Amino acid sequence: MAAQTILFDFTLDKDKTGDEKQRQDVAKILRNELEHIFPQLELAYCMESPENGYFAVLHENKDTVITVRIFQHGLLTLNVEYFLPEGKEPVLSFEGAMRLEKVLALKLKAVKGQKLPALKRGDVARYFPSSDERIIEYDIDKVVYEARSPFQKIQIMHSKTLGNMLLLDELQNIAESDLIYTETLMCRGAENYEGKEICILGGGDGALLYELLKENPKHVVMLEIDELVMQACNKYLSVICGDVLEKRKTDQYEIIVGDCVDYLKKFIAEGRKFDYVFGDLTDIPITDTPEGETWDFIRTIFEHSFQVLKPDGKYLTHGNGSTCTVGLRLFEEQLELLRPKVKFTTTKAFVPSFMEEWLFYQVTFA
Repeated sequence: MAAQTILFDFTLDKDKTGDEKQRQDVAKILRNELEHIFPQLELAYCMESPENGYFAVLHENKDTVITVRIFQHGLLTLNVEYFLPEGKEPVLSFEGAMRLEKVLALKLKAVKGQKLPALKRGDVARYFPSSDERIIEYDIDKVVYEARSPFQKIQIMHSKTLGNMLLLDELQNIAESDLIYTETLMCRGAENYEGKEICILGGGDGALLYELLKENPKHVVMLEIDELVMQACNKYLSVICGDVLEKRKTDQYEIIVGDCVDYLKKFIAEGRKFDYVFGDLTDIPITDTPEGETWDFIRTIFEHSFQVLKPDGKYLTHGNGSTCTVGLRLFEEQLELLRPKVKFTTTKAFVPSFMEEWLFYQVTFA
C-alpha cells in the first residue's frame, strides 16, 4: 500500500497564461478534460495572484486530490494524488495517464508535455539520491533489516534486480550486484597483493576484506567503528562478504572495532607500516569549498594514513560520482597540499546499485 502521486508538466505559449482571464480559460479546459476521468470532481480551493499565477485544489469524493498551478510564464503543473490499498487497481493506470497527457497537450495546445510514472510513497522507501542529487527510483520490494546504531541509521533492502542493498543514513553503499565497485577500488589485476600488509579504514560491509583475502596477502587489518553494520552484513549480505565477518581475528586478518583515527595514531607510535591503505570511509562531500566536519575528517585521514604507508606503498580510496566535478576537484586540491608530496591516478566504473559512474583514486608518494 502506498500513496500514489502522478505528475504532469506542460509548457504553454506564455501569451496564453499572461493574465488572469487567460489562466482561467486554461483552467476551464483542464477541468473539462479531467471530469471525463473524475466525473465527481469538485473545486476545494482556488487562488489567483498577478505574481504567482493560478493555483487550485480539486478532489473527487475527498479521496483523489488534484492540484493545479498555472504560472504566468507558461508552465502548467498538474499533480494527481490518492491512496492505493494493497491489491487494488490504480485510479489512473500508466496507460490511462499517458492518454490523459496526450489529450491535455492537444486541448491546451501545449508546446510540450510530460508525464512521470506514479511516485509511490509509503512503508517501503524506493527513492534515493544520486551523487549529484538526482532522484533514483529502485525496484525495492521489502525492507530486510533496519536499525540505528550509535553512529548511523542502517538499512538493508531487497531490490528485484540488484539483490540486497546496504544503505547508511539513507544513502546507497553497496549491493549484491556491486562486485565491480570492490574490484575497481582494489584495482584487481593491476595490483599485486600477494604477501603484502594491508590496512582497511572502514569497510564494514566486509566486501573489500573478502576480495582481498583471495589475493593471498600476508595480513590485513580492518578498522571499523560500527559493530552493528558488520553484524547486519554478515547475516544479510554474505554474497559479497562471505564468512569473513564471522570472526574478528584469524591468521590472515584482524578486524578491530573502534575509531580508525585512534588506531592509526597507535600504529604511528609503534612505527607500523603497510604496503596498502584503503580509505573505505565517507564519500567526498558535495560542497563548493573544502570546509566543514567531513572535510576535516578527510584531511585527518590523509595526515595519518600516509604516516603508516611504506615509501613505495599506495593509498586507495573511492571518490564520488564522476559528475560531481567540483567536489572531486576540491578533493584533488587537498591531495596536492599534502607533504611529503603525493601523486595520484584515477579509475572509473559504472556501479549497478549507484546507477552512475563512480571515480576511484590511487595515491602514492611523489
